[in-house]
Amino acid sequence: MQAAQLLKYDKNFKLVVKDIPRPTPNDNEVLVRVKAAAVNPLERLIGTGYVKLMEKYSLPVTMGNELSGIVESVGKNATEFNVGDEVYSRLPLNKIGAFAEYVVIDYRAVAMKPTALDFVHSAAVPLTGLTAYQGLTEELGARPGESVMIPGGSGSFGQMAIPIAKEMGLRVMVSGNARSKQSALDMGAEQYFDYREQNYWEHLEPVNYVIDTVGKKELDHELQVLKPNGRLLSLIMLPNGQFAKDHHMPFWKTALFAVAGHSIDRKAKKFKTDYRFIFVRSDGEQLKKITKIVEKHSIKPAVDPTEFRLSDVNRAIDYVTNGHPKGKVVIRF
Repeated sequence: MQAAQLLKYDKNFKLVVKDIPRPTPNDNEVLVRVKAAAVNPLERLIGTGYVKLMEKYSLPVTMGNELSGIVESVGKNATEFNVGDEVYSRLPLNKIGAFAEYVVIDYRAVAMKPTALDFVHSAAVPLTGLTAYQGLTEELGARPGESVMIPGGSGSFGQMAIPIAKEMGLRVMVSGNARSKQSALDMGAEQYFDYREQNYWEHLEPVNYVIDTVGKKELDHELQVLKPNGRLLSLIMLPNGQFAKDHHMPFWKTALFAVAGHSIDRKAKKFKTDYRFIFVRSDGEQLKKITKIVEKHSIKPAVDPTEFRLSDVNRAIDYVTNGHPKGKVVIRF
């Protein structure tokens, strides 16, 4: 079978598409024939070696973190799945491999895909959906009636985070581009700030939580709108010591992350707030809950119209990094 593999970590890495043996599932796995695989900024973080402290792969490794496809065979413990099932998954971080014609996945990381979505749109759901769900429930511990602001929430993350937050009974505010305003309001956002017209930090009432999708350049503004004892969760800033403790990392890694995140922690403390970083994990049970939300709200994630095949994988990664995608970038099989 064809697979796109990382041969070495490099700041200018390129994946190599090559023939490798088709994998065989163990007792806890399903073999999935891949129909679509989404391309994410995470691919560049893995390829450049940025995430080696969290997960270091034995090279070569087949890349790709989320997919949709059809079950081809099942291990003896994967009793809830049958051959022919249409499924999707955010693959376990320690065993990725969505950029391939076939992949084996621990059945506990797999769920039936939303019935109303095709394979391409289904592949755009798992990573952002799980990020939103885990961020709101586990990292923030958000409760009904509380408020959350999502700067830069007009993109693919916001498409999942807004309805999930509303389903939890939260009040949601978002900033983003003008073209996404109506769709965000339709999904349940109470306030929308067009970043070209309004500075949200000058108009927004203090909120319980902020989910950062923009990065460190927005840190001061994000802290400024938090209530005392509020919490800032970042998808893209640096991990900190708390992240290492939460993930039960050894002392030396905890010390390294504490140093890496020190400046952010210090700023957050000045504002009497708390900083968290998230690195989303696979979870089939949570993905089932997300599927119900997708179906209930008829969510159809935006997918960039550019058609990429497996042979175009490096061009697709570059497009995610340096282009201006109009939604999730997806490789079609």
